[in-house]
Amino acid sequence: MTTGGTVTGIEAAEELDDVHVLHAGTGTTEHGELVATGGRVLSIVALGPTVEEARARAYEAVERISLEGAQYRTDIARTSSETKDTSVILS
Repeated sequence: MTTGGTVTGIEAAEELDDVHVLHAGTGTTEHGELVATGGRVLSIVALGPTVEEARARAYEAVERISLEGAQYRTDIARTSSETKDTSVILS
């Protein structure tokens, strides 16, 4: 990820039911563009009736967001499927 890279797709991600995008390392340019300012730029939170459904929603939201060079974990909540927790946080 390049600091200063433009972040797009937040609105599309938040259109999904029970998905929330939390900003951590973001800012805006003088033209109002959302940009990465470094570190963990965003966290995606999703809820669902099962862990598997919440996890799928979270990763669907991630796919709607664009930031050149961005990286994200693909193992979040994979081992939580045995629990009753139905929230998934990606950061």
